[in-house]
Amino acid sequence: MSGIVDAKVEKYISSLDGKQDSVHRRMEEIARGNGFPIVGPQVGKLLSILARSVSARRILELGSGYGYSALWFARGMQDSGMIDCTDLSTENRDQALAFFREAGIEKSVTFHVGDALEVARAQKGPFDIVFSDIDKKDYPRSVPLALKLLRVGGLFITDNVLWSGKVADQRKRDEATEAIRQFNQMICGRDDLETVIVPIRDGVAVCQKVR
Repeated sequence: MSGIVDAKVEKYISSLDGKQDSVHRRMEEIARGNGFPIVGPQVGKLLSILARSVSARRILELGSGYGYSALWFARGMQDSGMIDCTDLSTENRDQALAFFREAGIEKSVTFHVGDALEVARAQKGPFDIVFSDIDKKDYPRSVPLALKLLRVGGLFITDNVLWSGKVADQRKRDEATEAIRQFNQMICGRDDLETVIVPIRDGVAVCQKVR
């Protein structure tokens, strides 16, 4: 997808995938047909594993689209867990809720329509995971807000942090690329975060709040 991972390696990893559940498969078909950005199955499995690894009970998504990543999180969080989703589109919300009902997780999700950062400001922590996939120019603004809402030991996970490799090309000076560069410097420079950038798909930053 992004040119970050060698195409042959990407194809090989995909060939190892087991069967996808029918709901995720249809969501991926919609993404392909409409050119809608989703995290994809490899990142999705990572989200599920990370949720399970911290025994997540409360997850906040900043930018949920029609619920693809939320469904992966639901696969890994505790049975009593809750996910707060956010998106500007009522159409995306309605589509997401239909998928959640089909997957049997509708009682585990609250879907807020509105600006993700504004919705987040109205939330009370602590959350076990904050996941961000919002407008890239807003990435730097998400850092202090996410950390305020996270518990110690919780995870701040952000998609698209390698931005098709543009962050490594100093000739790229557009607003989105510069914002992601600033964001990456912020999360890697804080002593209250332990951060790794995983070069999978379009780059995923995984930060753990350590104090």
